[in-house]
Amino acid sequence: MPRKLVLALSAVACFASAPAHADITSAFGNTILSRYPDGGWVKHWFNPDGTYAAHFSDGRRLTARWRQEGERVCLTHIRPNMLIPRFCTPMIEASVGDSWASRDPLGRRVQNVLMAGRP
Repeated sequence: MPRKLVLALSAVACFASAPAHADITSAFGNTILSRYPDGGWVKHWFNPDGTYAAHFSDGRRLTARWRQEGERVCLTHIRPNMLIPRFCTPMIEASVGDSWASRDPLGRRVQNVLMAGRP
């Protein structure tokens, strides 16, 4: 199976190096799971129509709009409102089953995995 590129997000977004010609289609129909060292997690879902949703282990939910800007994906219209009204992050190369370490927007370490399907 050819490798595709997927947006790496955790608790809204993670930071990573971006390869050329990034594409987030691997995220469509799948789940990005971000795990924190304390056991907390966030599930992220991207849809082809530009909508985004996240579900946190503490029960919170978040929605936003996403748009690709070059090698980055930006979230806007984040609801409920957060400290930041807009957040952009580079995309990374990943296939279903791949995992990678990164940091969330607050600098906390997370371990991400691209999981097949959606719960």
